[in-house]
Amino acid sequence: MKCKLMTLSRRYEAALRKHLGQSHRVGTRISRASLGAAQGLGRQAVATGLEPLEMARLHEQALVALDGQGERLPARAGAARGKLASDFFAEAISPIEETHLTARRARAHLSELNKTLRRRTVELADSNRRLKRRIAKRKTAEEALRQSRGHQTKLLKESLRLERSLRRLTHRLLAGHENERKKISRELRDEIAQTLLGINVRLLSLKADATVNTEGLQKEIASTQELVARSAKSVRRVARGLERGK
Repeated sequence: MKCKLMTLSRRYEAALRKHLGQSHRVGTRISRASLGAAQGLGRQAVATGLEPLEMARLHEQALVALDGQGERLPARAGAARGKLASDFFAEAISPIEETHLTARRARAHLSELNKTLRRRTVELADSNRRLKRRIAKRKTAEEALRQSRGHQTKLLKESLRLERSLRRLTHRLLAGHENERKKISRELRDEIAQTLLGINVRLLSLKADATVNTEGLQKEIASTQELVARSAKSVRRVARGLERGK
């Protein structure tokens, strides 16, 4: 670092001497070539890492060295020489100032980026919290749905079991009703048949006893027998219908 600074100091002094010498010969007109050299030295100072204050100290040292080597000039010429030296220093310091300006702009831009990053970080954290809440709600809903499906499956199984039980019970009830109906039908048929048979026997007896009676009595008895026979036939038909479940 010290070696680079010494090299830069010698170059600066040489470039400044050349600038002042050319400008002294051409008056106050500024040499573009020498000012370009000043800018080149400024860029070297930037690469070396010099600050504006250090560059000003280097410029003062170069002026002191040049004053010790030259002759004393008239006041007017000395003022012009000082103006030329100031212009040279302004050109030499411009790359450092531009670098500092760029650095300030970069820092400002970085500050804005940091603010944006912090804002985005806050927004991202908020989004993550909302996402976690939605995930928790979804898991709760999925668990509730899973439990609901399990409960529905259990209810379906229970419903099928009850349906089978009801079907068996209905079958037993229908079978019991059918057996009871057939039993009642048989009892009714037997009872009616026995009653009608008794009536028929009684009528036969009356018919036999009525051989001595009038012809009208015999007809009445015959009519009664026919009625009883038709009744017995109807009862048997009804009983058969009950047995068949009609």
